[in-house]
Amino acid sequence: MQLLDQLFRSEDVEKVLSDRACLQGMLDFEAGLARAEARAGLIPSSAAAAIAAKCKSELFDVVEIARGARLAGNVAIPLVKTLTALVAQTDEDAGRYVHWGATSQDALDTGCVLQLRQAFKIIAGDLDRLARVLVDLAKQHRSTIVVGRTWMQQALPTTFGAKVAGWLDAVDRHRARLRETRQRVLVLQFGGAVGTLAALGERGDEVTKNLADELALQSPEIPWHSHRDRMAEVATTLGLCVGTLGKIATDIALHSQTEVAEVFEPVEKGRGGSSTMPHKRNPVASAVVLSAAARVPALVSTMLTAMLQEQERGLGGWQAEWETLPEIVSLSAGAMHVMAEVIPRLEIDADRMRENLEATRGLIFAEAVTMALAEKMGKSTAHGVVEQACRKAQKEKRHLRDVIRGDQRVNTHLSAADFDRLFDARKYLGMADAFVDRVVAASGATREAAGRGQD
Repeated sequence: MQLLDQLFRSEDVEKVLSDRACLQGMLDFEAGLARAEARAGLIPSSAAAAIAAKCKSELFDVVEIARGARLAGNVAIPLVKTLTALVAQTDEDAGRYVHWGATSQDALDTGCVLQLRQAFKIIAGDLDRLARVLVDLAKQHRSTIVVGRTWMQQALPTTFGAKVAGWLDAVDRHRARLRETRQRVLVLQFGGAVGTLAALGERGDEVTKNLADELALQSPEIPWHSHRDRMAEVATTLGLCVGTLGKIATDIALHSQTEVAEVFEPVEKGRGGSSTMPHKRNPVASAVVLSAAARVPALVSTMLTAMLQEQERGLGGWQAEWETLPEIVSLSAGAMHVMAEVIPRLEIDADRMRENLEATRGLIFAEAVTMALAEKMGKSTAHGVVEQACRKAQKEKRHLRDVIRGDQRVNTHLSAADFDRLFDARKYLGMADAFVDRVVAASGATREAAGRGQD
């Protein structure tokens, strides 16, 4: 099904995850293997050239490979069989050296790693772009006051810049995780039948190093056929990232509710409308990201479960990865791309944010008043006095300031100037501005932008 690809997927990453890209990853392994073995003197250089010449996915029938996999148990077996036949057509002797000393999992796993390398580059690009636009948004709204909400209710004043800085801080952690994951995952898989490279005799280590060099991958200390932590790490790293994207999408969606109306996704023809209600402005990008955030965790669970593999080669667990991991990468890339596209075009209504500060008739300043009174009468007593005033204000639909000024217990401790200060949102933002500055300064996106300016 491709009907929803434009909605949920990243076009660039889908190319990397396509059937032909999957075949090409394995064929790149086979071509690299032939060259590595020729360098080690195991096979003739002419054979390596003949094999590499046929390692082009367009020469293969995807449907036929799929049919062969149904009986063989994986796609590498029919792929190698077809490759051998193609090579033998032009060089019968060279055909004998196809897949020399390797096993199917070597081709499948290394091919997957090569696909992941391309996908990582695209995803990291969108993640970096998202970080840069969040830096700009945080700085732009550093002092834009907005209601802070806890348990879905108004709590205290904060700034929209501080909220965005929280998003940015998390995104920067994901950028670091992705860099670390790439270092651990972009590793060659090459072990032969049971991970000993016995078929290559004393040349196994030399061929491994040559092959890693050919494919620009790290050479492992030992083959990792049934140790799936690398693949599981890809899943968990992307799962964490999608979780943060889902949190951001949730915030945007809640801010765009009619009764709140503080943040909106951009307006453009055909975007976010309803088939029956002309007034609707639906947060469609947030919906896409949230759908990924709902689907990916279960897929990550599958990858973690698949780590329980038997002895030197897994039965069922390894096979469970084949569709699961690409789906995680695909959904994560789609969510990332959508978020990177929509964030710089968000519409922020600062006026509406100011209006909503008064929605509770001053109740969001209750903590400020409590803390001021606590210095005079103790925290417990002050809390009781203000709590009582809040209940009265709610019941009588009056402003908290008016109610509490009528309480003689309060008037003996607080002056008119104190009330002006305590009911001014700008005076009760704590370290919000400092937090924004700190996160922006620490962001790698900021340093990258500075570096581009010097180039």
